[in-house]
Amino acid sequence: QVQLVESGGGLVQPGGSLRLSCSASGSIFGINTMGWYRQAPGKERELVAVISSGGSIYYADFVKGRFTISRDNAKNTVYLQMNGLKPEDTADYYCNFRGFGAYWGQGTQVTVSS
Repeated sequence: QVQLVESGGGLVQPGGSLRLSCSASGSIFGINTMGWYRQAPGKERELVAVISSGGSIYYADFVKGRFTISRDNAKNTVYLQMNGLKPEDTADYYCNFRGFGAYWGQGTQVTVSS
């Protein structure tokens, strides 16, 4: 089992920044991928960015150049630095861990509004 604890969501004005964090604990070993997904009201959950334990990164097109994903393997923590936030980035953001199983965090709300 893997437990994920997210933090860092909140309300921000358009153009502002937020940093999300997700710490993993439990049965963490071997090759794995951590990442962020988001789900806006009335929409399906979509991938935002993922990073492997080896450092390979994938971004969704709609966040390229604005968001940066990183991880600290020693702390089993993944971060999502979000800059240039837009109202359409408003959603619940979920941390995801994939190793020998797939696990989700509880979600953290991001609201971009003036």
